[in-house]
Amino acid sequence: MKKYLETTKDVYKEAAESPNVGLCCTTTPIWQLPGLEIPDIMLAMNYGCGSTVHPRDLVNNPTILYVGVGGGMELLQFAYHSRKKGGVIGVDVVDEMIDACKMNFKEAEKLNPWFKSEFVDVRRGDALDLPIEDSTVDVAAQNCLFNIFKSDDLKKALKEMYRVLKPHGRLVMSDPVCEEIIPEHLREDERLRALCLSGSLPLKEYIDMLAEVGFGTIEVRAKRPYRILDPDNYDTDKTIYIESVEVAAIKDPLLPDGPCIFTGKTAILYGKQEYFDDGNGHFLQNNQPLAICDKTAAQLKALGRDDIFISESTWFYDGGGCC
Repeated sequence: MKKYLETTKDVYKEAAESPNVGLCCTTTPIWQLPGLEIPDIMLAMNYGCGSTVHPRDLVNNPTILYVGVGGGMELLQFAYHSRKKGGVIGVDVVDEMIDACKMNFKEAEKLNPWFKSEFVDVRRGDALDLPIEDSTVDVAAQNCLFNIFKSDDLKKALKEMYRVLKPHGRLVMSDPVCEEIIPEHLREDERLRALCLSGSLPLKEYIDMLAEVGFGTIEVRAKRPYRILDPDNYDTDKTIYIESVEVAAIKDPLLPDGPCIFTGKTAILYGKQEYFDDGNGHFLQNNQPLAICDKTAAQLKALGRDDIFISESTWFYDGGGCC
């Protein structure tokens, strides 16, 4: 195993044996669902920077893969939506984290009469070589894990997720991103990388890697403040601002002109015309907002019309789009 991955493994071995509430930090509220009680130990071991649990992804009793099990909180939340034996698969390379997760499920069973540990199949495995068959998963997810990988390994991990997904399945991810240049010595700091800080990529580069793997639809669902690397606490001469982003990449066919990327842009037709049809499947009704992908936004702008408003990216997309 590569040295930086060994360091990561050691960090999360420690986090499994001694829960570290400050290891990660998310401003995403914990899902409160009817009949779902999350054990305190799972909350303490919530080692993520956002959430990958979106109920609208989890319909029709899906098969769900979660890589990097943590304390089991998101596995429990996924199991809420897929109450069948082995309906949720958790994969982790750290034996101590797997053991801790399984113990936490016993606590979850006491608090949730509907939950059985057999709903979750926890396997030892590597994100770079998943112990999952091709095209067998409806939803795959990871939270603040892929940010640890260096470029070549990140590409491998994304290809593995793409491989195991069914057609039109979705990869849901939460990771830190950074638009500033992170100094190379911080990027090579193995512990900072393991803590999901120095491996942060610019969002465009992150999205481009998803498109390169073959995902035809990419949704930016949320972007929030995450951490600061400052000169007082880190070896940097400038303040570096890091955000967390929640993204869904869908295994739709990749079109010749690239993926449909939704970053929260909206089109609104105004003025006297009742509707506008661009002939490419985009139908605007007067004063009715339509969520549009970035490609459609560029095409509509190119028309030069003065009665179609195109918003800037809000970095929040929640469905109802043009494609």
